[in-house]
Amino acid sequence: MEEVIRIEHLDKMYKLYDRQRDRLKEALGLSRRKLYHEHYALKDVSLSVKEGETVGIIGTNGSGKSTILKIITGVLTPTAGTVSIKGRLSALLELGAGFNMEFTGLENVYLNGTMSGFSNAEIDAKLQDIIDFADIGDFIHQKVKTYSSGMFVRLAFAVAINIDPEILIVDEALSVGDVFFQNKCYHKFEEFKSQGRTILFVSHDLSSISKYCDRVVLLDKGRKLAEGRPKEIIDMYKKVLVHQMDSDMAGSESPEQAESKKGKTWKSRLTLNPANDTYGSGIAQITDFCLVDNSGNITNTVIKGDSFSVKVKAEFKDHVSEPILAVSFKNRMGVEITGTNTMFEKISTGEYESGDVLIATFTQDMNLQGGEYLISLGCVGYREGEFTVYHRLYDIFNVQVISSKDTTGYYDMDSDVSIEVRKKEQS
Repeated sequence: MEEVIRIEHLDKMYKLYDRQRDRLKEALGLSRRKLYHEHYALKDVSLSVKEGETVGIIGTNGSGKSTILKIITGVLTPTAGTVSIKGRLSALLELGAGFNMEFTGLENVYLNGTMSGFSNAEIDAKLQDIIDFADIGDFIHQKVKTYSSGMFVRLAFAVAINIDPEILIVDEALSVGDVFFQNKCYHKFEEFKSQGRTILFVSHDLSSISKYCDRVVLLDKGRKLAEGRPKEIIDMYKKVLVHQMDSDMAGSESPEQAESKKGKTWKSRLTLNPANDTYGSGIAQITDFCLVDNSGNITNTVIKGDSFSVKVKAEFKDHVSEPILAVSFKNRMGVEITGTNTMFEKISTGEYESGDVLIATFTQDMNLQGGEYLISLGCVGYREGEFTVYHRLYDIFNVQVISSKDTTGYYDMDSDVSIEVRKKEQS
């Protein structure tokens, strides 16, 4: 089969300045020394895609996945290396990026189609398919600025997907809209694949990568780590996520190892939320916390189905009786999904004086669907009969759940499924 995408020794370097005035000095040629740090979003990446192949690109946040797609589609220019494309290309990257908010949906269909190189006659031929796929009713004749976010992405996706490209580039776009629209998107994706179109896509949904891809490329910190069959590369990706293949994370620590180092905290091994909300009476303080994977290492990443623990350390500043330590999980929209505390779990925590420390460890299996969640922690109790918040940390750190199988809703029912086949007896 013919190669339709060929990438050779691709680099993308960004200049990072400590101060804005350094950027200006360099632009004006006022300094002879280098005033920036070099950050490589991509470094010496080579890959090819053959006609009719479906190739997935996976990797952690910041690995260069979206950057490589933007270079392929011409949104970004590479620092070094070459990219060659053979065939008409359609990209589902930043949906609706070319829309004019003052135009109607219909006018934006023609605007977007023209920008993609189609004549009005070609757009006319596709118009009904686009309208039917978007399914936004009479809003197609209203200005886009009046649309809800859901209607906006539905129309943008419908325009992009109905152009009939020879090469389709997708960046997480199959997760737009409600579950019914997503189902429609996946059917269209399968239709493209069955027609022998070439597809290159980025996704955190490992079940989609496993289901649709003929080959998978794994990026890590801007470099191509490996490529091959979906299962072997997904297994390798999971090891990267829990720091078992990352040389920079060879120092992964257990809570005990972290504590053994003078001045070291558990939370220093986590990615923390710089904008977290914290408050309380100050009678107790949550001084440390962490999430521990089933290998005993502190991490922000858990593989779905694995056992994990959340550890919370509280130090008391006064006499406290039966303090309650709590942990809860929210999704990215701020909806509280689940949580528990020592009182719910019927754990008697005892009596504490100033300087005493309590450590609670919450251990469970990860049954949340793949995605990112925010964790909140609390230390509360009853003081002179009144409920009192001693210390609460809202959305203090995140956990990324890596899944190769997601179901509907927030939790996986983890069902055992059996089938019985009874065929009609032949007479």
